[in-house]
Amino acid sequence: MSEPDLESTKSATELVLKSARGRWVLVATILGSGMASLDATVVNIALPRIGADLGGGLTGLQWTINAYTLTLAAFLLLGGSLGDRFGRRRVFVVGVIWFAAASLACAVAPTSGFLIAARALQGVGGALLTPGSLAILEASFRQEDRAAAIGAWSGFAGIAVAVGPFIGGWLIQAVSWRLIFLINLPLAVAVVWVAVRHVPETRNPLAPRGLDFAGTALAAVGLSGIAYALTEGPGAGWTDPTILVTGLVGIAAIAGFFVVEARSAHPILPLELFRSTQFSAANGVTFVVYGALGGSLFLLPIQLQRVLHYSPTAAGSSLLPITVVMLLLSARMGRLATRIGPRLPMTVGPLLASLGLLVLSQCGAGSSYITGVLPGVTIFALGLSATVAPLTATVLAAARSEHAGIASAVNTDIARTAQLIAVAVLPVAAGITSASYANVADFSTGFEHAMWIGAAALGLGGLLAFATIRKPLVTIEPTSMSSCAVDAPPGGPACVGATIRRIPATTGTRDT
Repeated sequence: MSEPDLESTKSATELVLKSARGRWVLVATILGSGMASLDATVVNIALPRIGADLGGGLTGLQWTINAYTLTLAAFLLLGGSLGDRFGRRRVFVVGVIWFAAASLACAVAPTSGFLIAARALQGVGGALLTPGSLAILEASFRQEDRAAAIGAWSGFAGIAVAVGPFIGGWLIQAVSWRLIFLINLPLAVAVVWVAVRHVPETRNPLAPRGLDFAGTALAAVGLSGIAYALTEGPGAGWTDPTILVTGLVGIAAIAGFFVVEARSAHPILPLELFRSTQFSAANGVTFVVYGALGGSLFLLPIQLQRVLHYSPTAAGSSLLPITVVMLLLSARMGRLATRIGPRLPMTVGPLLASLGLLVLSQCGAGSSYITGVLPGVTIFALGLSATVAPLTATVLAAARSEHAGIASAVNTDIARTAQLIAVAVLPVAAGITSASYANVADFSTGFEHAMWIGAAALGLGGLLAFATIRKPLVTIEPTSMSSCAVDAPPGGPACVGATIRRIPATTGTRDT
């Protein structure tokens, strides 16, 4: 590390939160991560209007979501490594500019295929941008201000997630779905200006010199092949040569990925993390829970708008209880899990969320919001609130302290991968085809089946937690402003704004 880098790191770690520069750093990271958070919450609301405008049917809508999720999941871990090596501010700024350029391409998309390609590019920008926002905070502030900075960042991120569906729905209804992408442009200009002027550059002096491009490429090819086969298979036929080839190539690439990671000197996914049965079990629960979450929130806005005839504004507002309940309860559930251990909350939470989906399964034509939608959404939110913070605590507790950052990133990547697969698989499993999507009654029947499947998956997640989760060796103490985002912020833990406190080893054991 050069002398300027050492000086940069030294000054960065001495930043005071209440100083003018400290506030500017907080503004840059909040606005930057806010762009991705807004997109994550409003694009689902826009799907019916996008489908009506550009066509493409159900498959086109699946790819509108999954193109972004695919590239985000494939490049997320690499994005964090690039920031550690080449400078967190530099990679963060590149990610913001990339994300904004891709957002402009999304806004002017003339066809469904063009939009899908632009969304894939947007996911790459997100993979560069989002790991950097939290990493900048962790590297920039002095130790005594770090938890407060992360708590403020997560609190404002929670506000963005809360208002996103309402604002996005209003923009879609009043103007056009294209505006939800255009609003990223002025935000990006502000972020770049603040970051260049006020955010200090920091690097990790211990970061490996090499980068795992081979592992990243194999992950991208593997996820792409599997997602393509699962999404296009129902229409083309599972015996279609293209489907068979892409599916097999995807499976082979994923197998090759694990071989490369086991042999690499600088893997993006250290397989040694999975030597902990607690870490493996918690990520198994993550996969099941976030798969059900991603698949359900893909179909629910479509059901509300096409079957119940909600406007985009009303559909977005209908989902507000999920975020509000999580903002109010997630930190409290984190503290409860600290006292009693994560096993009980992680068992009860998914079972409660499962009940919420069962209630939502009865939300059909003629249902009112008060009796048909609100009860299911609220129960679902209560279950998620009981699950997400203890789940994050368990993941971080299962990893050694030096691996806490990569452990949370891996957990987030697993959540994204689960959502990717669920959006591809759940409609097929529920009997929703391109033909049934075009028929409102058939789609509503498929939605009901999809909620049953999601409920079963969440029930499985609760049972898995009961069978495998034990009290962790560390406790997670949420700050007063901590929050847990519905979709798990990429590049960081699903619940942020927390302080890790390690307790004596005599009170528990850890698998290694």
